[in-house]
Amino acid sequence: MNLKPALILPISMLLISSCVSKKKFMESQLEAQQYRQEASVLRMQLDSCTTSLTTATEGLIETREEAEADRLIWQTEKDVLLTQINMQGIELSEMNEALGERAARLQELENRLDEQTQATRALRRTVADALGSFSSEELQVSIEDGRVKVSLSENLLFPSASVNLDPKGVDALGKLAEVLKVNPDVNIMIVGYTDSLAISTPRFRNNWDLSVLRATTIASILQERYRIDGSRLTASGQAEFQPVASNGTEQGRALNRRTEIFLIPKLDALMEVLIEDQSTSEAAAE
Repeated sequence: MNLKPALILPISMLLISSCVSKKKFMESQLEAQQYRQEASVLRMQLDSCTTSLTTATEGLIETREEAEADRLIWQTEKDVLLTQINMQGIELSEMNEALGERAARLQELENRLDEQTQATRALRRTVADALGSFSSEELQVSIEDGRVKVSLSENLLFPSASVNLDPKGVDALGKLAEVLKVNPDVNIMIVGYTDSLAISTPRFRNNWDLSVLRATTIASILQERYRIDGSRLTASGQAEFQPVASNGTEQGRALNRRTEIFLIPKLDALMEVLIEDQSTSEAAAE
């Protein structure tokens, strides 16, 4: 079939136009598919991000809850600790107060002990001065265990195996009694001693009898002749059982035959402090 030239051109143009439109269509389809793929990828990424965000949010909420729980626990522990600290502070304050009171009582006790020591020393000096006319072989004045001890030899006080006081011994007791009269707060303990040689006479069964009777003889003289209150006097004997020297020699036996008079200051003031301290300690323990 022969077409006219006039018809060929429009048909060619149509065919070309058709081809171009189909190409663009295909390109647009490819582009649309690419967009869909990208959109799908973006949606997946968005879903992943959303999931991550949800997980992170849940983690954050959990972390906040844990942090709040920890804060409450910490606050509770802090309150408990502060309470304990306050209680310990109160206890420490009470302990400091108690220690202060204890220190004050100890200081008072030390003061009383010092006063007692000074009084005992002063009493020893007074007794030594009063008996200064006697030799050291006849008597000695010392301090022993917080007491003034006057140790009088047998030669000064008694004839051998006798309880009859020698006049010189009576004189010594008289001088001692003068000191005792002006010191009414001093108690007197008299102890007789012998050597180890056995004695057996119608009057003395043994050294016990001799030592005790010598002590009671001195106590009686002090009370009856020199008017020393009998409630202040105590008499006892030790026989040969507390020697100050060896009984193997005559010299040692002479030293052992003695009478010791202990002058004991009354400890009423000191005992008051001790009793008060004990009562306070018992009350604190309750």
